[in-house]
Amino acid sequence: MKIRIKFAKEGAMKFIGHLDMMRYFQKVMRRARVDIRYSEGFSPHQIMSFAAPLGVGITSRAEYVDIEVISTDSSREMLRRINEVMADGVEALSYRRLPDSAAAAMSIVSAADYTVRFREGYEPEDWEDFAGGLKGFLTQEQILTVKKTKKGERQIDIKPWIYKLEADGFGKEPNKLKMCVATGSTANLKPELAIQAYMESRGLKLQEFALLIHRDEVYANQAEEGKTDFCPLEQLGENIE
Repeated sequence: MKIRIKFAKEGAMKFIGHLDMMRYFQKVMRRARVDIRYSEGFSPHQIMSFAAPLGVGITSRAEYVDIEVISTDSSREMLRRINEVMADGVEALSYRRLPDSAAAAMSIVSAADYTVRFREGYEPEDWEDFAGGLKGFLTQEQILTVKKTKKGERQIDIKPWIYKLEADGFGKEPNKLKMCVATGSTANLKPELAIQAYMESRGLKLQEFALLIHRDEVYANQAEEGKTDFCPLEQLGENIE
């Protein structure tokens, strides 16, 4: 049986890297007595895969891990057992059964929502002017920026990877940016790179550690090739009663 677990990663846990989170969840499965399936062979391991690795320092309430189980209790009971053994900063939010034909989360991730704030002392001097320039920025034919890769630096057009970028929080609310960007193995845009490109277009420089980034949701694209119909990964499963 295929199961998809949605979880939050907040607080000090945002500094834990992806490989350590994988090891952590393996221990959680054992401590919570999840009847998880193991691979065969000389070195059996838990059948487990994560949707989209989260960068160190980013918080989220939309992380996903897929597992296979031999048997299971209800979603409510499994969430109780898993959260009983979780460390502070990590919380299982949903536990849902997937169809047998469901593809692994990591193979279908297409986009993610983020909320981005500037740390105190790093905010643009004129927020309204900064926010007002976003519309013009997105109407450009191309949005060129330099992306660092393992092989060096290269200039890329990130406009096709920005699905939404808008300001929020005017007035009494903290100023923030809401965005939806390409995420996954086919195309992947880090939120900070989109902000960097916008600031460079205004003659500004994005300072290191200037941003507080939170991932709000991760999506699969349910539409035909060349179109978009984003669906949260959580909605592809159903609760177990």
